[in-house]
Amino acid sequence: MKQLTTLLALTSLLAGCGQTAHDTPATLAMTSQATRTLPTGTSGGAATAGGVTRSYEVYSPPSTAGKARPLVVMLHGCTQDPADFAAGTQMNALADAQNFVVLYPAQDSSANANKCWNWFESAHQTRGQGEPAVIKAMVDQIKAATPIDERRVYVAGISAGGAMSVMMAATYPDVFAANGVSAGLEYQAGTDLVSGVAAMSLGGPNPALQGAAAFRASGSQRRVVPSIVFHGTNDVTVAPVNGQQAAEQSLHTADLADDGLNNGSVSSAGAVTTAGAVPGGKAYTVTAYAGGQVELWSISGMRHAWSGGNAAGSYTDPQGPDASAEMWRFFSTHHR
Repeated sequence: MKQLTTLLALTSLLAGCGQTAHDTPATLAMTSQATRTLPTGTSGGAATAGGVTRSYEVYSPPSTAGKARPLVVMLHGCTQDPADFAAGTQMNALADAQNFVVLYPAQDSSANANKCWNWFESAHQTRGQGEPAVIKAMVDQIKAATPIDERRVYVAGISAGGAMSVMMAATYPDVFAANGVSAGLEYQAGTDLVSGVAAMSLGGPNPALQGAAAFRASGSQRRVVPSIVFHGTNDVTVAPVNGQQAAEQSLHTADLADDGLNNGSVSSAGAVTTAGAVPGGKAYTVTAYAGGQVELWSISGMRHAWSGGNAAGSYTDPQGPDASAEMWRFFSTHHR
């Protein structure tokens, strides 16, 4: 009965049958004739591609004239919006310190009443279609508005946003140098509402099969996309098995992407696991695979949350290791 209740709650969340927590923030219009003068601070715009239109916010630290900067795309979770996600992750403060631009795509309540990215629908799992296409179009708009280092474009997200970040890495490996997954799921863990809900509770299909599917989704654009994954051991919204599967799927995709062969050239063999703890906070383990191409962070006792996040935003656990800082550290070592 408890499992049935959990599945019903997850179905309500994914289908958008519950109440939303935030309204979509107002955005500033960005002209199609971009002038490469992205305003300092937070501004916004909208993009249309793949048959859908979505708005976004973008945060830009004071720029160094003419210098191309990295771009981090941050995909919020269900019931969140860009402002909430920015407050919880504190990614803007990190952007100030490290001089990169942050793009926050916004899911529209008309597309999902709980503002979940529709990672579980087949219409949004393919290059050039649906939400992956429009998120990529947003990246293109930011590149047109300010100098961006195309070798250093990254994507990360939490929950539904984490699952969509996996989708972006699979469908646009020629765009993203690395991805970050917080409380997310492997590629095509579900292909409709029923299978998506089941995956959240029980885990998705075999990661080897999903790794091959992600490789096929990349088409001729194949390349290894390193991945860093965070998951709490007490997550009852997206079961912890999904974090392990996301890491394993990434390894299987990388094995195929590096030479086109399923030959174990990238694998879990030789993985190194270390343990740590936040002073006064939570313990965790970090498993590094394939010489650091994939990292899996398992945070003891953490529920469905952005590890080390600020309580000013929803779905955060300030007692965990700082996922934002660790993601940037990981991203900084990987260039496309």
